[in-house]
Amino acid sequence: MTRAVLILAFLNFFIGPFRQMPVANEVPVYAGKDLGVTYAPKATTFKVWAPGAAEVRLRLYDAGDGGQPAFTKSMMPKDNGLWAIGVVGNIKNKYYTFQVNRDGKWPDEAPDIYAKAVGVNGHRGMVVDLKATNPLNWASDKRPPLKNFTDIVIYETHIRDISVSPNSGIQHKGKFLGLAETGTKNPDGQSTGLDHIKELGITHVHILPSFDFNSVDETKRSGTQYNWGYDPLNYNVPEGSYSTNPHDGNVRIREFKQMVQALHKNGLRVILDVVYNHTSDIQHSNFNQFVPGYFYRTNTDGTYSNGTGCGNEVASERTMVRKFMIESVVYWAKEYHLDGFRFDLMGVHDIATMNAISDTLHKIDPTIFIYGEGWTAGSTPLPENQRAIKKNVPRLNKIAAFSDDLRDALKGGWSDVKAKGFVSGAPGMAESIKFGIVASTQHPQVNYAMVNYSKVPWAAQPYQTISYVSCHDDNTLFDRLKISNPDATEAQLIQMDKLSNAVVLTSQGVSFLHSGVELLRTKHGVANSYVSPDSINEIDWSRKTKYEAVFNYYKSLVWLRRNHPAFRMPSTQMISSHLEFMDTANPNLIMYRLKEHANGDAWKDILVIINGNTTAQTVKLPPGNWDLVANENKVQQKPLNKGITTGLTIPATALYILHN
Repeated sequence: MTRAVLILAFLNFFIGPFRQMPVANEVPVYAGKDLGVTYAPKATTFKVWAPGAAEVRLRLYDAGDGGQPAFTKSMMPKDNGLWAIGVVGNIKNKYYTFQVNRDGKWPDEAPDIYAKAVGVNGHRGMVVDLKATNPLNWASDKRPPLKNFTDIVIYETHIRDISVSPNSGIQHKGKFLGLAETGTKNPDGQSTGLDHIKELGITHVHILPSFDFNSVDETKRSGTQYNWGYDPLNYNVPEGSYSTNPHDGNVRIREFKQMVQALHKNGLRVILDVVYNHTSDIQHSNFNQFVPGYFYRTNTDGTYSNGTGCGNEVASERTMVRKFMIESVVYWAKEYHLDGFRFDLMGVHDIATMNAISDTLHKIDPTIFIYGEGWTAGSTPLPENQRAIKKNVPRLNKIAAFSDDLRDALKGGWSDVKAKGFVSGAPGMAESIKFGIVASTQHPQVNYAMVNYSKVPWAAQPYQTISYVSCHDDNTLFDRLKISNPDATEAQLIQMDKLSNAVVLTSQGVSFLHSGVELLRTKHGVANSYVSPDSINEIDWSRKTKYEAVFNYYKSLVWLRRNHPAFRMPSTQMISSHLEFMDTANPNLIMYRLKEHANGDAWKDILVIINGNTTAQTVKLPPGNWDLVANENKVQQKPLNKGITTGLTIPATALYILHN
């Protein structure tokens, strides 16, 4: 999340300035992997970790909200802070809460932090038979094949944005099932939703947070409530407002699985955006109902620290917090067959925890992809050398981070929305673009002293860099270019937009596209749209018709990347050996060669020329007979022009590709 959304989120959730309860220097650790609810038809076991509690009560309800408890029972204290109770009989689909007595006070009733099913709005857990939530043939669901992480092309979308527009042709608008529908079209007969994503050719769908979040009232089914979902409530449960029936805890689970199954069937892997760095509330969080203060970091004066900008930050380095995070992602990977995780504000987490998460997930499947934001949103007491931030990425094991270096070099710095970037003709950005082209790795021809943010390479291997120019945060790419280039014509803005992601999709590393960028998506100048209405956030599918040529250009760039391995070399050594920058004597004109069948490419030598100038430029080509396969409007396997041997004029704001 951007700093703006974090600050606004903090105000929205109204976290008061109360102090944290003191935490003992040492707390008992429960090592078992059975916390939460273990259902069986004959008896169900409930286990929670609440060290220091005087009493813990379990209440069972017939419904997810309202009514009186069917019974209330005291749980039994065990070793290492564990409280447990068994309930004989089949209590499938019953709802439950816990209440913890500490110092004579009974706080809120709450589900356990490991809850896997909940009632409406997530204030009661539900006893669930997970096997009964599996869609037909779920056991045979398989991840689409993946050889190297650098083969990945990510498409970041939001469950509501992708389907809610009246012209989407999607029946289950704003629902998990909406992203599972096939055969959907806009009024002009062009594919939308899942079919559109498949047509674009990407490999991974990144969905914004879709666990149970706090900001949407699930009982208001006819409303148009909106949120990005960066306000966690129940970490191990799908969001109810994205289901067709939030009152039945089974439905959201089944429909999430149906969505994953449909994406897998269509060759698409699924990444979940996860937000373990803070909770939406402190006083009423499930964490604080069981062990007040333990799950959060504090300042020296005892107040909650705020490295997230949301009023609190989760203490990932503590044993039981780390245990929870690991077991949570493992649960999502196994139960929901997820293929990757994007960590919000990953810099708030400690390196040891992130590496433990990576090691555990990769034992399940080595192709699970992990990445995150390599920064914090404020000061944190976690020492910098322990943070999973961008500069520490070489110490992260098979974990990637976003390249704000390339992002801001292309379109302009995030702190000044009017700032221009390389694609708008701004000077001084070329070395930062080159840094992005080599995926933040060590390369002998990059002058790191001239890179905008990072003065040293921060990726040990190219897969550790997410190459991108826009995401859900801030203005859409097209809106940002309009703001920073107020005198540009639409045709000029389109060329800037296309050049931005032409650089992204031809750079080494892992490519990332913001949903709708291929349709020149607009949010009408609203940058921080996390609570804006559908009219701002929805993808307007009529733009696919209006800007069909832009979509086709994006689609062909994705095709080029996926069919030519030279653009996705898997190692730093290979990039250093096979990617050669060439002198152009022009600070806004970059030319480089991918040589000697790089990464086994069928093309022997590939020449990429990037003109960030606002005027056309003529370049002298290296010796050889060159075939032009990409210009400012088209990318294709069959040459657009053959046998070019001397000079070539590159139009303003364009990327050309040739091979011999």
